[in-house]
Amino acid sequence: MTVVGLLGTIHNPELREKYHCSLALYEELITEFDPDIICGEVHPLSWKKYIQDKEDKGYWGEPASEYWELIFPLCEEHNIEFVPIDWFELDVWNNFDPFNGYSEVQREELEKIDDEWFLKQMNTYDAGNIPFNSVEFDEMTKRKYEWLNQVNPDAQNFRWVVRNQIMIQRVKNTCHSNPRKRILCVVGADHNYLFKEELITEPIQLVYPLR
Repeated sequence: MTVVGLLGTIHNPELREKYHCSLALYEELITEFDPDIICGEVHPLSWKKYIQDKEDKGYWGEPASEYWELIFPLCEEHNIEFVPIDWFELDVWNNFDPFNGYSEVQREELEKIDDEWFLKQMNTYDAGNIPFNSVEFDEMTKRKYEWLNQVNPDAQNFRWVVRNQIMIQRVKNTCHSNPRKRILCVVGADHNYLFKEELITEPIQLVYPLR
């Protein structure tokens, strides 16, 4: 049977150190899982640029630092296949800002609430064996995105629902074309709950959290 693991990461180096989820921990977890394939939150165009020039850091600050500093080198060192699964369209991304259409005063209030949701998420960091890979974090994250859907359903659909549908389908396609392999999904921790909800229905063994 195909085995699929899920590792939710924090992209910001300062937050990783603050909440005890260093790259050293991520490396330990990946090594323990021993994947044949890693499906990562990297845009296919950025992956293509990396293959062509490993000094080219993509565009728009993507991919996140854990890929450049850890995952790409680890894949090369251990001959792990990497599959980029992210999706977004930069030319229209800002048109779907969740706070578009609100006044400046309303935007400031919504941004304040958004910050409060973020702090609620961060406060769950020690709920499980791996920071931000727990039922408590996933439930808080799901509630945050339900709130964002109330704020702006069109933006939420474009930036979150459709994006995750495409990312998860790319994982499913990888599973279908690589039966009986060990496949690890490495994505920002906010994606965890959706990946779990979708992948748990697949004919695979889902491992989440990894510990």
